[in-house]
Parts: sequence; structure tokens; C-alpha cells
Amino acid sequence: MTAGRIRMGLLLGDLIGQALDGVGGKPVRLLIGLLGAAVGIGALVVTVGLGQTATGQLSSRFDSAAALHAEVAPTTASGSDGKERAQATLPVDSVSRVTSLAGVQAAALVTTLPDPAPSVRTADIHDPSQPPPASPPVMAADADLLGATGGVLGAGRFFDAGHEARHDRVAVLGAKAAAELGVGSLQSRPSVFIGDHAYTVIGILDSVTVQRPLLEAVIVPSTTARRDLGLRMPDTLVLQVAPGASAIVARQVPIALDSGDPGSFTVAAPPSGGLEGAVRHDLDLVFFAVALIILAAGALGVANVTMLSVTERRAEIGLRRALGTPRSLVAAQFVIESLIVGIIGGVIGAAAGVLVVVAVSSAQAWTPVLDVGVVVAAVGAGGVLGMLAGGFPALRAARVEPIEALRS
Repeated sequence: MTAGRIRMGLLLGDLIGQALDGVGGKPVRLLIGLLGAAVGIGALVVTVGLGQTATGQLSSRFDSAAALHAEVAPTTASGSDGKERAQATLPVDSVSRVTSLAGVQAAALVTTLPDPAPSVRTADIHDPSQPPPASPPVMAADADLLGATGGVLGAGRFFDAGHEARHDRVAVLGAKAAAELGVGSLQSRPSVFIGDHAYTVIGILDSVTVQRPLLEAVIVPSTTARRDLGLRMPDTLVLQVAPGASAIVARQVPIALDSGDPGSFTVAAPPSGGLEGAVRHDLDLVFFAVALIILAAGALGVANVTMLSVTERRAEIGLRRALGTPRSLVAAQFVIESLIVGIIGGVIGAAAGVLVVVAVSSAQAWTPVLDVGVVVAAVGAGGVLGMLAGGFPALRAARVEPIEALRS
């Protein structure tokens, strides 16, 4: 058994020595192979590193939004029928109660009109022969909605306290609702019909930090909704808080709303509605697909270089086969050559990939995030890449017939 192990060790040492000679015999060919492996592994490290960095940046943005905004809603409990029911109602003057608190920078009540929601259309035309078209939801809000939600208008203006005091029939359309209703410009002072009343569109909401359903809705003043649309009690109070004040605001707001029973209200960071998870998934998918494509291109480069090596060394292979070298050892030598090229290229590519991630992160003022395990695994992936890329050329080398190779 000992003699067999010694013989196996000598054989493996000879194979590695021959593989090193074959790899270093053609420096230009070696550089091309290293370039293919390095590009593939480097691209893998860069895409994974930038993906992790972008995900970390995304999380910090969402955390920042959650730290600067809060939502207050009545506490719910299951009834006898199993349905969740609110245990209290938000006071109509909730905004005035909380805006005097330290740390609250803006506040607004937001309510989605319950079913059956009023129909919304751009023309007061009823066609009995046609089914009623789907209409966007209607939401009622206070004048400081933009400040409370971090909203940005794409056109026009938002209604103010004067509109609320006069119960004006004005509306602001979310960007998606405006597209659905075909309202793209405010120059002609367009109107929308909500139920039986015409509302003048004075603005289009382009984006919000929280309460993203607003972008799909028609937004009207709360006072007008109470008069025309049967709005009763608000369901959500949205707050913008000062940095670092979210904890104290969360303790004070329920007391300000109901000092006798503050536990009847819940203060929480606004839900993202799965947006953060969806964006992360999309980012990971895109980066992973790009990495696979470039990695495949690198493997093809290594395979082409190894195939070229087999073609150039047919006479050598034929001589070795004529001297009795088994096919398996011929194939093993070329696999080892590809493995060496893959590992060296993996080291170079991983190092270059780390530098690129750091450079891009520094240019964007991001915090670079890259798991050390990914870098180590990338070097191992370089070896696997070389072995897989050298598999087919190794089989071609093993099938070379000695007589034909020597004649050529």
C-alpha cells in the first residue's frame, strides 16, 4: 500500500510538473487564458459586491425614511366573528393635537373612502350599454399632506387650509391615477367627476416617501369629503418627525390623542408594502444574471485557449501516447493546466474585483459591502471554471491517435 501511495505521489508530481511546463511554455497563450479567467471571476466579484453594497444602501434609505416618518392608527382587536375592528377612532382635530409636540414637524390625516367608493370619471356621460369603467380610489387628506409624506408635485399645487375652510371641490391626482384618467396637463383646468360632483384638478402628485397608495388615488380635502362623499372618521395619521425624535414622539402621540386611554392607538413606522423586498429581489436577480453571463464568457475564453494548446501540441501528445502514456493521464494533464490557469486568474480577478467595488463605492460616497467569503469562494470558482473549461479540450487531447499525430 505504501509503495502504491509513493507511486501515486510521484505520478501526481510528474503531472503537475508537466502541467506547469505546458502552462509556462507559451507566455502569450498563458496571458490570454489568465485574462479570460480574471475577467470572469472579477466580474463575479464586482457584481456580487456592488449588489451587496446597493442592497445596504437601499436598506439605509428605507431605514432613513422609517426614522423620519410614522403612522398612527387605532389599535385593532378580533371580534366574535373573527374580523379585526378598531378599538377607537382618531379625533378630527388630531393634527392640531400632535403638531404642538416636540419632534413633530408635519402631520396629516389620510383616509381611503370605504366601499362602495364613489366613481371617478373625466366626463359626466353615462352610457347604459357599457359596463362602468374601473375608477381609481378616492382618498381624503389634510392640507399638510406633502410635508407629512415627503410628497413631491409633478405639476400644479396642493390644496391649502383655505380650500379646506371653504369646502372647495378641488382634487389632486396621484401620478398613476392621472395617467389612468388621461389627465396629463393642467393648462386647460381639467375636472374629474367624483360621484355627481365636478372637482377641479389643481395638481398632480409625482412621488411620496410613504403612503404610496396616494399615487394611485384621487385626493380631495377632508372637509369636502365629509360634506359630499360621506366621510366620517379618519383612519390614519401620518407624521413627519425630526431626526432622532421618533422614540419620544411614539410615546407622546397616543397621550396627546387620548390621555385617558393612550393604548388605544398604535404608532409605527410606515409599512413599505413589500417595496424594499421587491427592489432587493430585482437587484439581486439583475446582478446575478450579469455575473453568470460574464462568467460564461470567461469560461469560453479559457476553453478556447486550452483547445488551441491541444492543437499546437498534437505532435507532443502523439509522441507521449506512442511511448505508452495512457489516455487518462493525457487528459489529466490538460485539466490540471486549465485548473492552474483558473486559480491564478481567479486570484487576479478577485483582487481586481475588490478594487473596483471599493473605487465605485468611493466615487458614489457609499459604504462598500463585500463578504470575505465571496472573495475566497471566487478564487475557488476560478479553479472550478478552469477545470470545466478544460474538460472538453482534455477529452480531445486524450483521443489523439499516435500515428496520425506523428504524421501531421
